[in-house]
Amino acid sequence: MKIALVGYGKMGKMIEQIALDRGHEIVSIIDINNQQDFDSPEFASADVAIEFTTPHTAYDNYLKAFAKNVKVVSGSTGWMKEHGDEVRQMCNEGGQTLFWASNFSIGVAIFSAVNRYLAKIMNQFPQYDVEMEETHHVHKLDHPSGTAITLAEEIVENIDRKQAWAEDTTDPTLLRVDHIRRGEVPGIHTIRYDSDADLITITHDAHSRKGFALGAVLAAEYTKDHNGLLTISDMFKF
Repeated sequence: MKIALVGYGKMGKMIEQIALDRGHEIVSIIDINNQQDFDSPEFASADVAIEFTTPHTAYDNYLKAFAKNVKVVSGSTGWMKEHGDEVRQMCNEGGQTLFWASNFSIGVAIFSAVNRYLAKIMNQFPQYDVEMEETHHVHKLDHPSGTAITLAEEIVENIDRKQAWAEDTTDPTLLRVDHIRRGEVPGIHTIRYDSDADLITITHDAHSRKGFALGAVLAAEYTKDHNGLLTISDMFKF
């Protein structure tokens, strides 16, 4: 498979190595200093572009890739609120393909399934209040993390006593989501169900970015043969 990389930071370099190890070809690498390469024949030859950049540049990168009819796998977060409707229309009606996930880790996909199942159970036990905390490295620009938002939305969808999620809230009808930024932490997500009697906690603690990078390459392999707006639940059926 021919892969273009959009964003060549730590994640981009790790994705490059895993893709090469899995027998794929990197045909184009685009970073902040060579944006003109979106118009190159090398980029246009890619089966899939893997995009990990910033909340402020991701949407424009999608447009540039779509203009060349290149499918995109993206882990960039923070753009959905402003541009989600346009992206959905381009994929559902305009024939473009985007595989987007707030987190590509296989472990996080499993954790998300556990989160949904536990929330369904805890809906029956109102004595437990639920809250979430996410911790990431100091370089992360957005908060809460895209993964935390996805997990929070899953909880709200399954627990009737929570109407929405919010940061820094004391409203019992809202799921409180806290964020911490420290050091070089790849990502920790903790969900707590607390009652007068006991505390139930589930946590996903990433040891490195390797799990995210491998998941992104697996997503690219899946995207090559699928179309539309895709996500982790399409690739992993659990």
